[in-house]
Amino acid sequence: MPTSSASTTDSARPSAGGVQSLERAFDLLERMADAGGEVGLSELSASSGLPLPTIHRLMRTLVACGYVRQQPNRRYALGPRLIRLGESASRLLGTWARPYLARLVDETGETANMALLDGDEIVYVAQVPSKHSMRMFTEVGRRVLPHSTGVGKALLAGFPDDEVRSLLSRTGMPAATEKTITTADGFLAALDDVRRLGYAVDDNEQELGVRCLAVSVPDSPTAAAISISGPAGRVTEAATDRIVPVLQQVAAELSEALASSGS
Repeated sequence: MPTSSASTTDSARPSAGGVQSLERAFDLLERMADAGGEVGLSELSASSGLPLPTIHRLMRTLVACGYVRQQPNRRYALGPRLIRLGESASRLLGTWARPYLARLVDETGETANMALLDGDEIVYVAQVPSKHSMRMFTEVGRRVLPHSTGVGKALLAGFPDDEVRSLLSRTGMPAATEKTITTADGFLAALDDVRRLGYAVDDNEQELGVRCLAVSVPDSPTAAAISISGPAGRVTEAATDRIVPVLQQVAAELSEALASSGS
């Protein structure tokens, strides 16, 4: 999965006005998440540059608080108390995104969605419906496999091919429609198109008669994408040329808003 942006120097030096122990603890949690959720102390020391005694002390505190748990093999894993924080943060992220999705609806006329990559699945966290009587509806909270969705392609295009293959081997690639991509090689070829074009397309792959256009939210604190979806008769190739620049602009503005909210 994408690696932490924190550097060895950054983890050892607190930012102006920051509390060093807090910054270090959160840095370790992010490094654990980047490593798949379970690591050893030596791995954390190597990646963070912090001495083992410091890491051990911080991890002991995180274990006591329930944010980390020590496994029988003496490695450390992310703890269950983080789940409640993550669920609440996901709901808030959807709330923050709604004005941007509403703008997408106004400018494209189609239903707008926001989705995150949660483990190996796509979860929809926000939606603003189209004003058309014929419109698409995806329930907020719905989980789908990424290989048959535009948002899934947009998100996984940022991952190395070997990590994508590993994910696909875990989830399988069941066909939602006759147009669903069901081979890893085919999906990786589609991701190459996403990287080249700057956007992803779900062309009747999740539901017949529906097309979706999606882009990732750059520099999002968690892997996120926004999309529009509508009847294939409206979301045509000609409409794509008009809609994609709007999607990209809104994604960039949402990225800036998320960055400023964390500063």
